[in-house]
Amino acid sequence: MDKQKEILNAALKLFTEYGFHGTPTSKIAQEAGVANGTLFHYYKTKDDLIIALYADIKQRLGFCVVQDVKPADSVYEQAKKFYTAALQWGIENSLEFRYVQQFASSPYVAMIPEELKEQNNITINLIKQGIKEKIIKVSPADYVLALFSSHLYGVNQYINEHKMSAAKQKQFVAESFELVWKMIT
Repeated sequence: MDKQKEILNAALKLFTEYGFHGTPTSKIAQEAGVANGTLFHYYKTKDDLIIALYADIKQRLGFCVVQDVKPADSVYEQAKKFYTAALQWGIENSLEFRYVQQFASSPYVAMIPEELKEQNNITINLIKQGIKEKIIKVSPADYVLALFSSHLYGVNQYINEHKMSAAKQKQFVAESFELVWKMIT
């Protein structure tokens, strides 16, 4: 594995365990098995590392979430596919999903580069389409996205805390989507 990937893996592990401020870069470098200078060769600052890790995870999550969505799908079908794929990805990548949640409720969220904001625009545009079609309640789209995201984080945490069979997880995900859908429609 390359050094940059080792740094990202170490940062993921330590940030989710100790938080952003509780994790010094020296500890990340040590965990990754690289010199502190090597870490700073790839990431000029700790903030750059935090954002780069988020970008890496968000890109993989974003790809997973949109791959089964078709433009011909209804707003309901698209939202359900987004939701289901995001939760499934979160179940399979619990550390990464926890990092996304941690990042989303941190001050770093204000530093997200424009290209990452484009991923949210896919969901925002779907919400706007739903509002326009009078399927989703008239509300600010970013507010609806916040409700949707918070619900995802909570359900993911619940699933991780309650060991469920794959069949029970699938049923629970479907039921939880219907709950959030009823809330926004």
